[in-house]
Formats: sequence, structure tokens, C-alpha cells
Amino acid sequence: MPATAHTKTDRTRLAPSPTGALHLGNARTFLVNWALARQQNCQIVLRIEDLDSPRVKPGAIEQTIDLLAWLGMDWDQGPLVQSHDLEPYRHAMRSLAGRGLAYSCELTRGQIEDAASAPQEGVHETRFPKELRPPLRPVRFDRESTNWRFVCPEEVVEFVDEFRGPTRVLPSAEVGDYVIWTRRGQPSYQLAVVVDDHRQGVTRVVRGDDLLGSAGRQLLLYRALGLRPEPSYCHLPLVRGSDGRRLAKRHGDTRLTAYRQQGVPAERIIGLIARWCGIIEKPEPMSPEVFRRSLRIDRISCEDIVFSEEDERWLQARS
Repeated sequence: MPATAHTKTDRTRLAPSPTGALHLGNARTFLVNWALARQQNCQIVLRIEDLDSPRVKPGAIEQTIDLLAWLGMDWDQGPLVQSHDLEPYRHAMRSLAGRGLAYSCELTRGQIEDAASAPQEGVHETRFPKELRPPLRPVRFDRESTNWRFVCPEEVVEFVDEFRGPTRVLPSAEVGDYVIWTRRGQPSYQLAVVVDDHRQGVTRVVRGDDLLGSAGRQLLLYRALGLRPEPSYCHLPLVRGSDGRRLAKRHGDTRLTAYRQQGVPAERIIGLIARWCGIIEKPEPMSPEVFRRSLRIDRISCEDIVFSEEDERWLQARS
């Protein structure tokens, strides 16, 4: 995609992870983000978040970029690939470790679980209790092949979410000291996102509300690293299957590649997403431009979206 002159201050990002083909839930979030940005003259950065390297499949990055373009999205900068340059993340780690705000940790998951209380339902991360911290002191970040944890302060993080309104999260109670550098010699998602959003000038983040807790962790890192401005957040309800669980392989093949190979037009997928977003009552084929003009965030339901068998039949129809 051709780049435009960088004259506007607001920026957002499309940040797919090429660990598997994009599905309908991803498409909804990316389309909403793209449409809001284009409505509000906000620049868009395309960033490929590929640091989960063991799961990145050959050709997945190219396929991801092609699918976004197929759905009619464009961007002003990128694609920028995280794994191409790890030095900015190392610089952040040297800053945190040098001020006693991060420490290396070789405890196993089992050892942490033995010391922690039982995880709550729906929580996939084991909380790391502060009692397991080593004595805190400034250290050198010179061991990249081990986990490093952030010293999580016991403070409530408050922010105004563009979709949810005033929001409060307490990372110290949710996850405790969380990993910011992994034993694979790479930054964790939490640190990489903060470093990249800051250096790429991202001021607005739109994503699914399964990452709501991550906003608190990322804002703590922004503040620990002295980074300004902090971005604004918009966390959207998830797309789920009829069983109420997050859309996944168990709900059938909802990958965009599968629909495209079956001859489903992109306009039909956009039309279904338009119904999910309250633009129309019944799905009908829609161009990306009409979607962009018609989207209103206050029409999106606060309830999770359910991908039904009726939705699947409509996508597969050839009318």
C-alpha cells in the first residue's frame, strides 16, 4: 500500500499475528479499527506481531497482508515486522533492569502454582505472588535466555475506554509480576506492544476485550519507562460460537482463507460484520467503502457477538 505524508498526529495500528489464518472475529476487529481511523483522519500502521516465533508458519505473513487488502483495508505505513529488530526491546529491558524494576526468574510454572492461590475461572495465567520475588536491586540485563519479570506495583490502573467507558484494572491481583522477556530471547507481548506503539507513534488502540487486562499491564510499563503520550483504548466485545466460547476451530472453519477459496466474496463477509456492528438489521453484501461511511461505534452492541449456523448459511449462499 502506498504511504501518505505523515502530517496527522493520531495513529492507530492493524497488528495481526501470523500464527494462523485470520478468522471472522479478527476480521470484525480489524475492519472496525480501519473504518474508525479513516472516518477520523487517523493514520494506520500495519505491524506484523511475529515474536511468537515457534508458531509462525511459512508464508503466513504474506497471507495475512493479502487478506487485509482483500477485505478492502489500506494503511499508511508498513508492514513493519517485529522480529526484524530486537534492539529497541533490549534497550527497554536495560532501562527497567538497571532501575530494579525487572528481574530474571527461572521458576517453573509448577513452582509458581504451588505458591499461588488457585486461578480463577477463565483466567489462563497463573498469578505470580510478590513473595517469590528475589531481593530487588539494579541489575544488568545480560541474560537473554531466561524469563524476566516486571515488578508489578500494587496500584489500580484507571483509564477511559472509548467503548466501555471508565475502566479500572488491578494487574497486581490479576497476574502479579508478569513476564516481559522470555527464555526464547525475545520480548513478551506486553513489552513489545508498548515499545512498538510508542516508537511508531500509535495513540489509539482498538482490539478485543479479551485484552482488557493487558491495557493495565501495558500502561504500567508506559509509566515505568517514562513514555508519553499514553494511548487511548477501545476494547470491543468478542465474537463467540453458539456455545458461548470464543470463536475457534471447534466452531468450524471460519478462516478467511477458507471462505475465499470457497468463492465467498469479501463483500459478503463485510455485510455479515456490518450486521454484527449494528449498521444493518439483516446481512447484505457491502463494500468496504460503505462500511467505512456507515459505521457508528455507539451502534455496536455491548454484548458479545454470536456466530450462528444462520450466519454460516448466509455466507455460503450464492445469491
